[in-house]
Amino acid sequence: MRLSELLDHDNIIIQCHNDPDADAIASGYALYTWFRKMNKNVRLIYSGRSQISKPNLIMMIKELNIPIEYVESMDRFDGLLITVDCQYGAGNVKKFEAAHIAIIDHHQQEITGIPQSDIRSFLASCSTLVWKKLLDEGFNVNDYPHVATALWFGLYSDTNGFSELNHPLDRDMRDGLIYDKALIRRLKNSNLTLTDLETAGMALIRTSYNRKNRFAVIKTNPCDPNILGYISDMAYQVDVIDVCVVYNEINSGIKYSVRSSTHEIMANELAAWIADDIGSGGGHAEKAGGFISYLNFEQKYPNINADEYLLSRMSEYFSSFDVIYAGKHEIQMSEMKRYKKLPVICGYVRSTDVFPVGTPLLVRTLMGDYDDLVADDGLYLMIGTKGEVSPIAKKMFEKNYKVIDESFDLETEYFPSVRNKVSGESIDLRSKARKCVSTGEGRILAKPLSKFTKVFTIWDKDTYMLGRPGDYLAVRTEDHNDIYVIRGDIFSQIYQEIAD
Repeated sequence: MRLSELLDHDNIIIQCHNDPDADAIASGYALYTWFRKMNKNVRLIYSGRSQISKPNLIMMIKELNIPIEYVESMDRFDGLLITVDCQYGAGNVKKFEAAHIAIIDHHQQEITGIPQSDIRSFLASCSTLVWKKLLDEGFNVNDYPHVATALWFGLYSDTNGFSELNHPLDRDMRDGLIYDKALIRRLKNSNLTLTDLETAGMALIRTSYNRKNRFAVIKTNPCDPNILGYISDMAYQVDVIDVCVVYNEINSGIKYSVRSSTHEIMANELAAWIADDIGSGGGHAEKAGGFISYLNFEQKYPNINADEYLLSRMSEYFSSFDVIYAGKHEIQMSEMKRYKKLPVICGYVRSTDVFPVGTPLLVRTLMGDYDDLVADDGLYLMIGTKGEVSPIAKKMFEKNYKVIDESFDLETEYFPSVRNKVSGESIDLRSKARKCVSTGEGRILAKPLSKFTKVFTIWDKDTYMLGRPGDYLAVRTEDHNDIYVIRGDIFSQIYQEIAD
């Protein structure tokens, strides 16, 4: 659903969820500004049992001149009602009757049957979704400093200070907005109340600790999501805690924060594991978080509560995986078969076709960021069939690939981009990528995995590749220390078994 599809309506109400947070307010305000620019009669409202009282939200509304109204009741509205950061008819938003309904949200889908809906649960904030929709309409948010500042703070607040960023669009918005740094500093420093401190103290007293696996699970009373991150940051600094999960239960589900101080457990991977099939989770290696939908949770686990689920899920996690350190681990070659690489068409970009030699680069993909590369005549970027990017030396590229003089395109949720880490300029690689095809010279030994396996490769000893059951553990025939993982859904597309 594009925003321009809603312009048939002259009278529009944008409704945030009850007791709105910074993300809901920012999302609604950005939409309000755009519709006003399009000469529509528009209001921004919220309802519920109480009005906004959090200090930094009051400051945000005042300093950014956000025209949000508290509405207890309303007659049937003959225009378009847009619920933002929530879904019309869900439990966390008061239901007002309206002739036309639209939904813009980033949570798990609860409400179906409303055609004009855009719900993207893979995004960390509704602010990101609104920002992207405004970009698609050619609206430059940075021309409206108050809107840019609100959206930046909306994302910051909904991700525990960016610790739970997962999707590249979230990171693109964070990096691309020009915001009021002085105001943001004030908003950050007005985040906690005395009640929040009391909530944190009571939660820490009730810590559930697993001595064998050195993890803690902590439940808090209902509170602002940022308090979860505050408690997590305290807990995982304890010398006997390597991993902690802090959570609370809200109207629509379970919100949780994850911290890890051990390189064998990435917080973002654990956050995704906790929410598997019933929610979403992500973030960084040390800090992450997620959300579990009550609707999904109660359908799949009808006989246990949140505390039982999290404790058992954590215990399952620690017994679910093996760890391999390339260069130290001896692979049983007798269990592996030989494969050659098929002539698969993929994409490539010369790093110096994007930015000049010596430019520090950040490569952004759906799978994450690579931020330790420097543009060089000898550095190429390979783009795989799923949009994954891998650096490759020019010599290795020329040995294993043949260039096809055609542009390379890919239907993907996010096409890789490269950012100049000095200037901040970002370039979508779609305009630079060219086709190439593998020559079939590469040889590997491989076997399917039956268990989750974390592989620390010889080129990255700090961050593991996660192999899932059905993925393949691979070893290059010319270097048995070069161990890595190949995704099961693409293995047969790029490799063919050969005789010994």
